[in-house]
Amino acid sequence: MTDHPTLSEEEVEALEGGLGIASHARRRGSFEPRPFPLGGEMARPLQALPALDRMNERMARLLRDVIEPFARAKPRVDADPVAVRPFESWQAEQPEFTSLSLYRMKPLKGGMLLAIPPEFVRRLVDAYYGGSGLPVARAAREFTAAEERLLTRLAEGLVGTVGQVWAEVAPCQPQLRARETNIAFASLARGEEPVAISRFAVAWGQAEPATIEILYPLAALRSVESALAAKLHEDAGARGDEWKRRLDGAVRDVRIRARTVLARPELSVSELMRLAPGDVIPVSLPAMVPLLVEGRPVAFGTIGEHDGRAALRIEKIENRSLPQ
Repeated sequence: MTDHPTLSEEEVEALEGGLGIASHARRRGSFEPRPFPLGGEMARPLQALPALDRMNERMARLLRDVIEPFARAKPRVDADPVAVRPFESWQAEQPEFTSLSLYRMKPLKGGMLLAIPPEFVRRLVDAYYGGSGLPVARAAREFTAAEERLLTRLAEGLVGTVGQVWAEVAPCQPQLRARETNIAFASLARGEEPVAISRFAVAWGQAEPATIEILYPLAALRSVESALAAKLHEDAGARGDEWKRRLDGAVRDVRIRARTVLARPELSVSELMRLAPGDVIPVSLPAMVPLLVEGRPVAFGTIGEHDGRAALRIEKIENRSLPQ
């Protein structure tokens, strides 16, 4: 290298002027640095959120079986797309009194928070003990003993489904760390830290759906991002096979009407017009009668008796190939 610059000071200033950069700013060093949150989780979106959405869809199906014994009815559970927000933003929307359960998710980093609205708990208690399960306009600052017992059982069932679904990605068993009713004491993450929010809308009866929320610190999901991405690719590859399996199962459950014809007597029009109660029409039964579906024979069999009822014993299956 040489001690002399390739461009003169005047040439450098001319180039900077063409780029819209003030030369005096370079000389005085007046460029203002912009703050950048090094290591900030919001700077890079989580690429595996679609995998979490798929897990939530499966979890929604499992939650129906968990909630049904309490609601005394088959609820409808829908999973909303996962949202990512700062934890303090989510906290600001929560009521002063609600059910908040904090769990460890070892070996995952961080933990998990389960939020259940108290109105939903009261409705389940009412339905469980024979009531209508309709909303009750009652402001409360604490749960009753019956609500606490049901809430404990409900939370255990919900968290059990979480562990079951997560086992396909990273085997973990959620362990209860604390249970709170004041959002100020739910220390899942620092206020500015982002969290992934999974929402499940639960509806039964005539009331409006209730929302159950499960929160994960985004940092905890970062630690298993590669496993989530692998699960997403695996699900995408198996989606065609799964679709075929479900279609095959649905087709096999379709009900069709089958009938058999014992005899086909022939009558003239005049004989048909003279028919009266008590007339006897002679028929001859064939050795084997057909089993018909949509007018097409699918099998042949003999008429007999089974458990005191007339029955058809299949003797021969017709060719099942589709017509050309």
